[in-house]
Amino acid sequence: MFFTYKALKDSQIVTGKIETNSEKDAVQLLKGKHLFPIEIKKAQRAMSFSIGSYFNHVNFNDIVDLTRQLAIMLNAGLTLIDCLDILKKQIVKPALYKLVDDIDKSIRSGKSLSESLSEYHQYFSNLYIALIKSGEASGKMSDILLKLSDNLEKQRAFQGKIKGALIYPVIVIAGMFVVMFVMVTFVVPKLLDLYKDFNIDLPLPTKILIFVSNFSLTFWPIYIPSLFVGMGFLKRYFATKTGKRVLDKFLLRTPVIKNVIKMSVLVDSTRTLSILIGSGVSILEAMAIIIETTNNVIFQDAFISINKQVEKGVSLGQAMTNEGVFPPILVQMTTVGEQTGHLDDTLMRIAVYFEMESELAVKTLTTLIEPLILVVLGVGVGFLVMAVITPIYNLTNSFN
Repeated sequence: MFFTYKALKDSQIVTGKIETNSEKDAVQLLKGKHLFPIEIKKAQRAMSFSIGSYFNHVNFNDIVDLTRQLAIMLNAGLTLIDCLDILKKQIVKPALYKLVDDIDKSIRSGKSLSESLSEYHQYFSNLYIALIKSGEASGKMSDILLKLSDNLEKQRAFQGKIKGALIYPVIVIAGMFVVMFVMVTFVVPKLLDLYKDFNIDLPLPTKILIFVSNFSLTFWPIYIPSLFVGMGFLKRYFATKTGKRVLDKFLLRTPVIKNVIKMSVLVDSTRTLSILIGSGVSILEAMAIIIETTNNVIFQDAFISINKQVEKGVSLGQAMTNEGVFPPILVQMTTVGEQTGHLDDTLMRIAVYFEMESELAVKTLTTLIEPLILVVLGVGVGFLVMAVITPIYNLTNSFN
């Protein structure tokens, strides 16, 4: 991989780009050239929009399958090097083959598996790397990988259920907006041209429809690009810390949606914490990983506060109670798990409970969205019918 650097040489700052396996190797290489590194960054790759590169990139499903295959082979007694050799012979996707080949080369050069994976944070999370480190330290790599692969597969199945439940409403809403745009911009103007030759007073719905239709017909080349620009601006804003906080607060205060968001966060955090503690990772290290892997800023702040309280000697259950954002059942079960010494098992059981609750929340959301869509469609169709048919009815009455 490539790194850009800024370094001192003879009291002057020089910049450049070098190719090496890791940031540590880059530092050593620069020192070998009598350069004192000030700043080293991984070079950003140029974006490629080709269809081939889109389908060739390594995705979450590839990592899940790779982990499961590696776990099965290690559990069968094969060495890590043999496992990687077998995987390379089976892999068809070029990007995935390169990833496994790079990891293989890194391990053959003397690095551990966790050190090799840490160079690819875009594919392997901090949870993944922490569990691999735990497996290396305990000598139970195969057991850790089996547990990790189970977790990844549950995560994939859970995400699939949520996407499957929401795909129908999304498609219907998108189709509704497309039909409305085509009707208002291209179809309705031709129907309304019929009224221009008649000297009749048009009703208010028809006047509104004529205004919207004329505006769409005149300015659609402007407002469609403006819509995409606005969406891009909002996407960049919500990617910032402030924008993310605003969005997360809004979602957690929105009826029905807040249950889906809350349960999704609790499923991931409790399951992750259970696996980390069960693998021998300390609570403080586990909480640090939870903080980094939690996407919701509100819960992330709560976990940061919990981590600080645990550092001061407060129990995990009591620290959760002090935050007030966690459901009572989680606080109670965590306290029971700490008292009985089976915190990992208790958290895994509560994770299963939250997963069932999240599925119920998603079903409730989709159940409410479907009639709401029908109501909106009915109102829209009714308005179009009233705006188009009412003038014809008035015109017929005037002839009588």
